[in-house]
Amino acid sequence: MPAFENDERQTITDAKGRVGHREHIANSSRYTEAIHTVRPGVWVVTANGLSNQVFIDAPDGIVAIDTGECVEEMRAAIAHLRTVSNRPFAAVAYTHFHYVGGTTAVFDAAGHSLPVYAHERVAANRARTSSEVSAAYNRGLVEQFGIALPADGPDGLINVGLGLSFKNPNHAPNTPGWVTPTHTFGSSATLNMAGLRCEVRHAPSDADDSVTYWFPDLGVAVHNALWPVLFNVFAIRGEEYRDPRVLLASLDHLISLDAEHLVPTHGPVISGATEIRRRATKYRDSIQFIWDQTVRWTNRGLTGPELAARIQLPAVYADDYITTELYGVLEHHVRQVRSGLFGFFDGDESNLFPLDRREHATRMIRAMGGRETVRATVRDAVDDDTRWALELASYLAHSDESEQEDRDLLAATLRTVARRTSAANIRNWCLTRARQHEGTLDMSRHNQHRLSAASLSAGPAAAAV
Repeated sequence: MPAFENDERQTITDAKGRVGHREHIANSSRYTEAIHTVRPGVWVVTANGLSNQVFIDAPDGIVAIDTGECVEEMRAAIAHLRTVSNRPFAAVAYTHFHYVGGTTAVFDAAGHSLPVYAHERVAANRARTSSEVSAAYNRGLVEQFGIALPADGPDGLINVGLGLSFKNPNHAPNTPGWVTPTHTFGSSATLNMAGLRCEVRHAPSDADDSVTYWFPDLGVAVHNALWPVLFNVFAIRGEEYRDPRVLLASLDHLISLDAEHLVPTHGPVISGATEIRRRATKYRDSIQFIWDQTVRWTNRGLTGPELAARIQLPAVYADDYITTELYGVLEHHVRQVRSGLFGFFDGDESNLFPLDRREHATRMIRAMGGRETVRATVRDAVDDDTRWALELASYLAHSDESEQEDRDLLAATLRTVARRTSAANIRNWCLTRARQHEGTLDMSRHNQHRLSAASLSAGPAAAAV
């Protein structure tokens, strides 16, 4: 599947007037808010927020794994749990640092504090994203997850690839409820978690603090390694490098467990040892392919854009949503692998000492015959040569003497990409940028540091000074 289609044949409009790729729209059907019984004593709440919430019935009470983005989200998950179990809570565990914002809701339900299990880097990672880089990090979240997009109409948010939305609108005002882990571990550990044996394995994926919780007596593995989309080596919002080699080790461990149930951080449960081995192996092989081919062609001297044009996923991966570009896109992933290994410079002489973006754009327009000539070329190219149109429209919008007409042309080109891509991240990013260029969305507040209760509670006070 290409990063985006060359025409409109896969573009449709849904019942809410939202325009997008049919595969992107169809992906929403995988996310229905409900509580599912994985096996007796194990439940997962899906589509309550961006992540799942998992509940394990242990001898001493319920273990809650991952607590969502806020207190309200976790309260909603607990309400689902109470339809199937009234047992008290005994412990909380985090798979990684992303979905840990609703823990106090569990404490409130228990009536007292509880042990909280997590990898030793969870607290530091949460502090990192809430301090020095918080402005850029939060801006990236808004763009990637379409947080500022409307609910319906052509630009309406359809889904975010891993779920329906970053935050469930029913959970406002999104009260922070993070609690620092009380029990941490490094590479591996064997725990007595509320009276239930749990083997923990450090299993980095999109975060270096991700772990797999393996409950051998239940045949259940709770993990953040296998996603309901092609793994996101590159996050358009901006993240630290995610080394495929590390993820491969995490997936190999997950496969080796011979689990009866894989309960993921995102998306549907996979059950049945044979089915798990088949699909998980295919998933890990898609990551191996990305690594192998990127290294192969980098060794032959290809630059980042050349890698993007050269490497395509084999058709065998198109028949399962877990290896489909419903979140990010392959051509970005291969460029990220090269950058992660060798840094920003890819051997292209023009990237050695580039001009400032505005000066470069201004000179390119002059060299191509002037603004009107470039505008005409963009209009001619936008439908069937969209990559070229996007490059030229960017020159127009970011050059000296840029006018609103130029920014509108760039917005129109971004919208063309948005409605033709199956990847949620690309659609959401392009539409958010398009609305900024048109002047219908002001993102300036995300270009500066802001203090909030959530950011102050996430790390040491010195980080906010």
